[in-house]
Amino acid sequence: MKGVKTPKVYFIGAGPGDPELITVKAVRIMRKCRTVITAGSLVSPEILKYSHKEARIYNSAAMALPEIIETINDACKRGDDTARLHTGDPSLYGAIFEQMAELNKLSVPYEIIPGVTSLFAAAAALKCELTAPELSQTVIITRYAGRTPVPEDFTALAKAGGTLCIYLSLAMLNEITEEVIKAGRSPDTPAAVVYRASWQDEKVISGVVSTIAEMAAGLKNHGLIIIGDVAGGSPATFSRLYDPAFSHGYR
Repeated sequence: MKGVKTPKVYFIGAGPGDPELITVKAVRIMRKCRTVITAGSLVSPEILKYSHKEARIYNSAAMALPEIIETINDACKRGDDTARLHTGDPSLYGAIFEQMAELNKLSVPYEIIPGVTSLFAAAAALKCELTAPELSQTVIITRYAGRTPVPEDFTALAKAGGTLCIYLSLAMLNEITEEVIKAGRSPDTPAAVVYRASWQDEKVISGVVSTIAEMAAGLKNHGLIIIGDVAGGSPATFSRLYDPAFSHGYR
């Protein structure tokens, strides 16, 4: 019917933890959504202050996929837009694929709003450039196999060089460092763990591959692992981007 608005679902990247690390667009959309489904302890409760004043708020930590879809479908029947909050950026380990597949079956429209992933908050905490000149121009984002299998070969990724950025794997840090060394990387390769990047209880632990597991002992969740020369501090070679002797097309 002409003039009737179709309810929509917004998969929103709520950032790594700091409630200010959320986009202006995400805040604008949250303020109009009367249903909010948030990813429990992974999303800062302070983010919810941006919600519509009359929003129904649900915690997905205790919800299985059918319950989430049912909640969204009920919101659509009421004519409500839904803000589905995911930690960091929804496209990285956001578990949005299965939700979108179910919404496609119901012909419910949806949109993805990008967010700041914990990797970038971790790099900021370390004060490092992930693609520092002549140290690394490649960033590998992965996770280590646990209860959920990983299709890629972690050893091959470790051998490839570049900056290894490992999500959802802190509990297996001993196994990771052993495999990185077996893959041929030096035990003295810089390594870091950033626990709860950008949260008030953030912890930054810097060391090398051979020591980082012991240094980070006791931290089991919500930590991001960065392995590579860029994690060791300032590069010896600087970018030519602002070199007065280097010509540029863009900068």
